[in-house]
Amino acid sequence: MTSPHVRETQPPSPVSSDLDEAVHRCLVAGFEGTTTFPDTLKRLIDRGLGGVILFTRNVRDAEQVRELTNALRAIRPDLLVAIDNEGGGIGHLVAAGAPEVPGSYALGVVDDPNLTARCADALAGHLATLGITASYAPVADLQHQPLNPIVRTRSFGADPELAARHLRAWIGATEARGIASCAKHFPGHGGTETDSHHDLAVDPRPGDELRADLEPFRAAVAAGVPMLMSAHVVYPALDANRPATLSRRILGDVLRLDLGFEGVLVSDALEMKAIAGRYGEAAGARIALAAGADQVIVAVPDLEVTLACRDEVLDALHSRRLSEERVWEAAGRVRRLAERYAAPGAGPVASWDSGAGLEAARRAVHARPVPAPVRGAHVVDLFPPPHPALNWGGEDLLTEVRALDPTACGTAVSGEPSDPAALADGILRVSRGAPLVVATCDAGLHPWQARLRDALLTRRPDAVRVDTGLPEGGDVLSYGRGRVNLRAVAEVLAAEC
Repeated sequence: MTSPHVRETQPPSPVSSDLDEAVHRCLVAGFEGTTTFPDTLKRLIDRGLGGVILFTRNVRDAEQVRELTNALRAIRPDLLVAIDNEGGGIGHLVAAGAPEVPGSYALGVVDDPNLTARCADALAGHLATLGITASYAPVADLQHQPLNPIVRTRSFGADPELAARHLRAWIGATEARGIASCAKHFPGHGGTETDSHHDLAVDPRPGDELRADLEPFRAAVAAGVPMLMSAHVVYPALDANRPATLSRRILGDVLRLDLGFEGVLVSDALEMKAIAGRYGEAAGARIALAAGADQVIVAVPDLEVTLACRDEVLDALHSRRLSEERVWEAAGRVRRLAERYAAPGAGPVASWDSGAGLEAARRAVHARPVPAPVRGAHVVDLFPPPHPALNWGGEDLLTEVRALDPTACGTAVSGEPSDPAALADGILRVSRGAPLVVATCDAGLHPWQARLRDALLTRRPDAVRVDTGLPEGGDVLSYGRGRVNLRAVAEVLAAEC
């Protein structure tokens, strides 16, 4: 199951073998491969690597994923195998038959914690069948900044109490499956106007406003969540100099002392520009561990980046820029996490409710009155390209409508068209005499969508407006772009349910 892929240099280690192993426990690595993996990864695991994170690039089908996770654990049984598994449009496991559930915002709209638990149980049960025992979900961020580009329908909403009760439901259901959950992104990414994948984000609100964002995390800690993930966000009211991932004040005083969290604090991915662009991944790893993180994620498959982070930490121990006590503390937490979650449960995995996700999506769409059906419609679906880091699936509404109404036709547009005026003219010409449906996804963030939508509505005021992101005044609201969200909208438009 191994292949030569990356050559690992072997600098002399200035620390004992036990401390070297502890350093490796503090790392989570991404990698290339579906049926094979690099020899460098094997050597990292041999030396104590704490975990690996899987992405779409590692997934071909369910049997292949099971073989991959078994092969990884055959090297070291206490290796944590993790994945981002939020549901909604983030679908790394689609090819492996993942249950279809809406994103968290739709679950918050329905506000039925039991239904949220059923959706979380389906996701966790599927992970258990694949040998994946750690899930970097759920999102605990509150979505209250209209221009936030990254949280949005990944959040349960803006109400701290609502988010708290759904986090409790999600964490409890995931724990019941023996899967480690992870509430993210501490202390909250929902108040920024910047995506930390692209640049350092800042939340300028005063401390009394930030306290509301802590409440979902406080609820997650009280529910026994075993992991939290930090945000690459600067909060001047808490620490004017460092993003949370690198802030001893935030990770120590706020997280450990105020919230009383005793589990594993894992960083968001270090290659994100908020860290890599300002500090570099290697320095970011050292500073994060010194600040109180227990594991740092390097999600890119280039293992040279992981090795550079490892070597920086070893060098910092040798030069006493990083204390051994801090590394022992972090590695001890990771070891206890692995004792609980690294090994898959024995015996067959119990079935889950495969219909919970579509039920939730339907209930969200019907949370407000919906217009009369429009069979035979021309459907215009406008949406941004899939996020390269989150792997949003790019599902389109037209496909879902045509599956129910073969007389429908239309246009799916992912990304800004080169000639919007010509596109609008063409749509209006071919849709003449048919009902028109115009769907947008977060048009407030993507002005090209708003311009094209308004150009169509000006000449076709009878058109049905659909919002597939956050609500923006549409006639039909899906509250997300997961496949089940779009299917539920298609059922309304085609009068089928």
